[in-house]
Parts: sequence; structure tokens; C-alpha cells
Amino acid sequence: MKNYTKEDIIKLVEDEDVEFIRLQFTDMFGNMKNVAITASQLEKALDNKCMFDGSSIEGFVRIEESDMYLYPDYNTFQIFPWRPQQGKVARLICDVYRPNGEPFEGDPRYILKRAVKEAEKLGYRFEVGPECEFFLFHTDENGLPTTLTHEQAGYFDLGPVDFGENARRDMVLTLEEMNFVIEASHHEVAPAQHEIDFKYDEAMKTADNIMTFKLAVKTIAKRHGLHATFMPKPKHGINGSGMHINMSLSKNGKNIFADASDDFGLSKEAYYFIGGIMKHMKGMAAITNPLINSYKRLVPGYEAPVYIAWSATNRSPLIRIPASRGEGTRVELRCPDPSANPYLALAVCLRAGLDGIQNKIMPPESVSRNIFAMSEEEREMEKIEAIPGTLIEAVHELEKDEFIQEVLGEHIYEKYIKAKKAEWAEYSSQVTDWEIEAYLNKY
Repeated sequence: MKNYTKEDIIKLVEDEDVEFIRLQFTDMFGNMKNVAITASQLEKALDNKCMFDGSSIEGFVRIEESDMYLYPDYNTFQIFPWRPQQGKVARLICDVYRPNGEPFEGDPRYILKRAVKEAEKLGYRFEVGPECEFFLFHTDENGLPTTLTHEQAGYFDLGPVDFGENARRDMVLTLEEMNFVIEASHHEVAPAQHEIDFKYDEAMKTADNIMTFKLAVKTIAKRHGLHATFMPKPKHGINGSGMHINMSLSKNGKNIFADASDDFGLSKEAYYFIGGIMKHMKGMAAITNPLINSYKRLVPGYEAPVYIAWSATNRSPLIRIPASRGEGTRVELRCPDPSANPYLALAVCLRAGLDGIQNKIMPPESVSRNIFAMSEEEREMEKIEAIPGTLIEAVHELEKDEFIQEVLGEHIYEKYIKAKKAEWAEYSSQVTDWEIEAYLNKY
């Protein structure tokens, strides 16, 4: 990771002929926002003097307390490789502050920073590797997205069956130009579905990378006349898109989840971390799976994990321990989807795991059987519960979990709950094509 100074950035902007700088930040729902400035205003921005109207951003503040300041993180400076050679465009990811110099408690990046500090107090570094899936669809004659695709490729297929191969290759090359270390890219199970995996890193860097990844993927897709969507379940009858989160904790440079003497190769801390996530999973679901559409992915039959269990041998539980051991030992949470705000999702995962460690919460026994093939009675006997089945159920579970509420902070918790209840109310009042087809002729 580069450690830029203010002078480094000013010199880079000058030497590389950068004309515009986007000051990026993220709203409560994980949508990227930005204020664009010209190079002449760069020094002012680097001195944390760039102001914007916070009342215009959903989930931020009321109009009478709207002034907010952007504090750029110098180490996130990046020139966009897809912009012209003359008059280039760069970006800086920013933290949001109040006029009194205090961090804004509604800034998702601040929530993750706070969680990371909790880990640091215990001597831990939280490292994360995401697996981001997405769909590539055609656009219509007006350039608007559709859910149409001509391809019929499946898992690990390649061209000419995989029509998105060229676009995906360009995405990988672009991301590498932006200093991503791409570990794998391939076609996923559903037609037009893809996955690109990038290297494990410290939590804040990973959350920033997820936001940058989404922007790059969408931008390169558009250049190929395609629309990239991170919507969890854009089409009925096929697999949805997940964002599996691989996690580990290190102390003094050593992975503390590894213990060669254990049957599963896991340390006590790893078991406690799993226990903490299992304890809080229902309350976390509204954050890791934040859309009404998220729960249409989480139905049996499409490989999406819904059962709160763990295993080192099969992929049907919510938590899997991948085969790699020693320094590669990690815990994989399989339910999150790519519509999640990465800052909030990683914050709740980390704090839930730390709660498990601090309170020595042992998880139940590992489940070696395919949970999807078990009967309801068998799951009840094994005390295997499911995560919420709809967004409103997830919201109600979040309302019960005071610990996850504290992780989010009062500001985000209250505004998030209010927004999600309004989203559910609007959805519930819609009359859908399915209802018209099913009922109009019968009743």
C-alpha cells in the first residue's frame, strides 16, 4: 500500500495531466457518491476544506444541519485508466466530517474504522477476501439495462460459449492497472453470470476495493455495450449473485485462526469467531442482505446458503471453512450479496466475531451432511435455524439485536430501519404481473 503525502498527490496530478478529481464517499446503502473538483481546487480538498450538502444524501442529516466536509484518504489516490490520456480523471476516497471536526456518525466508512479499532485494541488485524459475482446483460436501443442475454454458458465455461469473456478480460486488465491483485476470474453457474476474485487485504482496504471494483466493472461493461449488475437475483429460475466473505484475524503477523493440533485445524479463537457470527447472524442479515430482492436469492434449490450452521467439509451451511490451512486458514461467510454496503457488512462481521472471542461463544458441532437434503424434522432435531426469509423479517431481527445496533451506531441504525420499513411498505403495496396472471381471471 502506497503512503502518499499531500505533496506527492499534487505532483502526481501535475505530472500526469490530471484535470478532474472525484472526491468519493459512500451513503448508508452502499451507493457511491462524489463531488468533482478541478486540479486548481486540489490543495483546498487535501486540506479538508471541501464542503457539501449532507441533507441531499439519503440517511445523512436534516437540512438545518446539512454542512459536511470531505476528508480525503491520501492513500486512496487513483488515476482512472479508462479516461483520456489528456485531461485525466483521478479519485480520492473520503471520510465525512461535521463542521466541528468530529467524524460524522452516519458515514459507513467511520463505522468500519470504529470496528477495526476494537480489533486493534485486542491486538488483531482483520483481513478479508471477497468473492464478487455479477451479471452482464444487454442494453436496449436507448442504452438502458435489460435482463436479456444470448449466452448459455455455465460454471467455468469459456469462449465462444461465454460471450462475456472479452469484457471480463478487459475488466481484469483494468483492475490490474489499478493495482488490484486478481487471483481468479471465471464464468459462474448461471448464464451471463461472472466472478472476479481479488487478493485478501486489510478490512478497510478491502471495503474500498469493493466499491472501486463495482465502479470499474460497470464502466468496462458499458464500453462493451453491456450492463453489469450486482443485483442479487435479477432473473427467476437461475442462481443469484453472492459476495462470499473470507475472513481471518492475525496477531503479530500470524494467522490466529490456525491450530495444527485441532481436528479441523482451527484455533479456539476461530471457533469463538464462528460462534459470534452464528449468534448474531439473524440480526446482521438486514446489513449483509439489504434488499427485498436479496431474499429471493436465499431460497433452497439455488445453492444459496440459508441455514445457520458451519462445516469444514460441505458448502450447504452458511459458514464454510475452506480447505487451505496454516496461514491460509479462514472463515467464509456465504450468505452476503454484492448489494451490501461493504463498510457496514465488514463492520458487523468483525464485531460479531470479536463478541464471540471476548465472550468465548462456542458454536455447535460442525454439520457434515448436506443441509438442503435434510428434512425439516431433522433440522429441528439438530437445532439448525435459518436466516430471515424476507427483508422485513430481517429488519425485525435487527430490532432485537442490541449488539448489532450498537455496532451501527444510533444514527445509522435508526435511519436504516426507517428506510427499510418504507421500502417494504412500498413493495407490499405493488400489484405485480404475477398477481394479475394468477388472480384476474379467477376472481
